[in-house]
Amino acid sequence: MEQIELFEEIDAPPEVVWNVLLEFDSYPEWNPFVRAIEGVPATGEQLEVRIEPPDSRGMTFKPTVIAVDDKRRLAWAGRLIVPFVFDGYHEFHLEPLDDDGAAERTRLLHRETFRGALVPLLFDRDRLERGFEAMNTAIKDRAEARVAATA
Repeated sequence: MEQIELFEEIDAPPEVVWNVLLEFDSYPEWNPFVRAIEGVPATGEQLEVRIEPPDSRGMTFKPTVIAVDDKRRLAWAGRLIVPFVFDGYHEFHLEPLDDDGAAERTRLLHRETFRGALVPLLFDRDRLERGFEAMNTAIKDRAEARVAATA
């Protein structure tokens, strides 16, 4: 098993960050790592996800949404061909950071857990972490720009 887990503190309420995450149609405009998502973010639905890790060939896969908790959590699970070869569990978790009782900030947890026989051969921690970092920064920038535009 291998896991990537990165956090980002964002100066925007969870609902703003949530909206950025779920606007799949705009991903090609701003997301340097997950270049496209097609589908409906609802439990049981299948998505088509295109990722382009830094310095690596892109790939498209079709995970199934396994959790959608409004303004809190989005998770999907996917696999390469058959179970237990190269399985991935991807999750975004939003935690409100209260300053004097108002959740005007958010901690984003962006995590993926990989399991399976081919993980030692296919897993590239450096490239994937750089992709996660770039995406987290892009989410932060987009959400904070929305807040600034309404101030």
